[in-house]
This record gives sequence, structure tokens and C-alpha cells, in this order.
Amino acid sequence: MHKANICKLSIHNAALSLAITGVAAFTAPSVLANDDLSNICPNPIRMADTGIEGMGPLEEAFGPFAEAFETTTGLELKMFSLSNRTAAGTALQYDDVELVFAGPSEFVLFDRESDIEILFAIERPHYGSSFFVPADSDIETLEDLEGRRVALKDVGSTSGHIFPSQMLVDAGLDIQRDLETIMAGDARIAALVNGDVDAMGGGNRDIDEIQAMDPNGEYRVIAQSDVLPGDPVVMRGSLDDACKTALRESLRTNADTLWNALIATDRNEDKFLNRDSSLGFDRTNEDYDVVRRAYEAAGIEL
Repeated sequence: MHKANICKLSIHNAALSLAITGVAAFTAPSVLANDDLSNICPNPIRMADTGIEGMGPLEEAFGPFAEAFETTTGLELKMFSLSNRTAAGTALQYDDVELVFAGPSEFVLFDRESDIEILFAIERPHYGSSFFVPADSDIETLEDLEGRRVALKDVGSTSGHIFPSQMLVDAGLDIQRDLETIMAGDARIAALVNGDVDAMGGGNRDIDEIQAMDPNGEYRVIAQSDVLPGDPVVMRGSLDDACKTALRESLRTNADTLWNALIATDRNEDKFLNRDSSLGFDRTNEDYDVVRRAYEAAGIEL
């Protein structure tokens, strides 16, 4: 082989070697992401859900998500059972958990008592509050509810109590004196269908349950709120900043995988997928100011 050809071959091999090295350097962060998170984050990392009690239901609801989380981050996701949102706030405050799956109301409560940040949120395009009445009712507006009986959901429910209360106040009603509100919980649908109340305030999608209970009945929406910010998964603020940043980026990069794992269980498929939800990473603390204002307007203490 001629010397010139040998030189060209050497140069070609060197270039190829540099290209391979460059590709390896570019792809290395995703390959090493697991090791990085294991070094900077607690392992296992503990997560609670304010809407589920008991280890069995927690593991059933989040089993596939926990597996995808570990594959993605290299961190074991350990479920932590809590009895209510007060217990969840205490667990965050005293570093008993790193993550909590919360609702908007829980988020503003936790933010008042603890240093927290949002990891991601479940965005629900139909998430808001509505007031329903029978189609033949003489009630046309919220102002017409003066002197009437109105069923709401559970105390503290974002779409079933807090925002309906704000809507009534914004309509000029004193919710303590101008009407009778009944915190009916899961019985709110039956209360409306059976005529025990004149109207019902609840989530926008409550119309599905009304129609399921009374398929031959007809109902109207007399008022509806704007879309509310989604359910956030919050991180305790005392986590290392490098851990919080790495968690966000790792989960954002693998959002499709994590979302598919989250909705793989019957409970989450019904709650999220069937309501056109999606995984979002752009929520900020300020997005939940609308919830804080709703508490204030309704005169309800967090």
C-alpha cells in the first residue's frame, strides 16, 4: 500500500474513532441517568396519595407506575399510606415522604405549611365545577338559588365544594344565610335525582353520573367555572436541588412511558384516561393562586 493511502486510512480511522466517541459522549447522560439519580436522591423514594388509604389499594393503583419510575430513574418508588390530607402535610413537613400525589386544594394547604415544589401535574381539560338542575326547573341562574336547597360534595373538595362556594359568593349570595347547602358527598347525585334538593354543585363530569342514575331524566347546567389547574405531584422542598432537577428532567424525558404506566390500572384509567387527561410539567406555584382566591372568596379557611 502506498504511503499516501496509509495516511488517508489513518486519518479516516481517527475521524471514525472521534465520531464514535462523540456519539457515546452525547448519549452517555441518558445511559448514566439512573446512576446519577441514585447518587443524589433518596433511594427508595417515598410517595403518598391523599385520595387512597391503605397499602393494598396504593400498590394496586400505582404498581405499574412504580416499576416504570424505577426503570426510568433507578430509584425504588415506595408507597406510603396516609389517612388524610392533614397526615400528608405532616409527612411532608417532617420529611417522612418525598412525594405526594395531591389535589389543588391539598397543594395550597401543603404550601402554606411546608416548603414544597411541583414535580408534575395531571392536566384534566374537563376539570371544573358546574351547577346542575332538572330541565323543568324554574332556576335559570345562580342568583335564583336564593332560598333553595343545594347539594355539594365533600368538605374541602376542590371542584365539589371550594369552587362551587366561590361561584355562589361571586353571584352575590351569602352561603350561610341565603340558601341551604348540604354537604352530601357521594349521595349528592341521588339527592338531585330524587328531588331532595333544588340544585347540585359538583364537578363538570358529574353529569355522567346523573345520567347513569337517571337515564330518562333531563338536566341543565346553569353555571360552570373555568378549567382548574391539574392534580400536582409535589416534592418536599428539603430535597437536594440537584435531585429535584434530575427527577423533573428524567420524568419529562420519559413522560410517555410513565403516563402509560400510570393509566395501566383500572382505577387510574377511569380517573385520568377516560377524562382526556395528560401529564404536564409546566405548572408553577402561581397557577394555584386561583384556588387560594376561591378559598378566600368563599370564606373557607385552609
